[in-house]
Amino acid sequence: MVRIRDPQRVYRLYPHEISGGQGQRIMIAMMLIVDPELVIADEPTSALDVSVRLQVLGLLDDLVQSRGLGLIFISHDINLVRSFCDRVLVMYAGRVVESIAAKDLDNARHPYTQGLINSLPDMQRRRPVLPVLQRQASWLTE
Repeated sequence: MVRIRDPQRVYRLYPHEISGGQGQRIMIAMMLIVDPELVIADEPTSALDVSVRLQVLGLLDDLVQSRGLGLIFISHDINLVRSFCDRVLVMYAGRVVESIAAKDLDNARHPYTQGLINSLPDMQRRRPVLPVLQRQASWLTE
């Protein structure tokens, strides 16, 4: 289910002998023991290399599809969120400032969301200066 090769061998390993991807799979397996309806994944791939990241994302997606799980995916990686999630809640100072479909992120209305998107690297054009976000006190009261 969580794609751990030779689980009996892995079970006997010490934590420092387990790769990041194996560790994530073990955590996912432990989480599934209680047969949850909702999974909260907080930065589940941030410490993983790209190929392992894709495997873990594929695993999470398979579990959501096959078990009908709800998934709250917490990440700072806008491009990952854009490609993996259906809906995005953008938070600033612990408050949700925008709720938007992931496919519509380029049309974000909140200045903070726009600032996050504008800070992403662009392979097509080089920016001489990274834009500085001018924070507004009103963002905390909207």
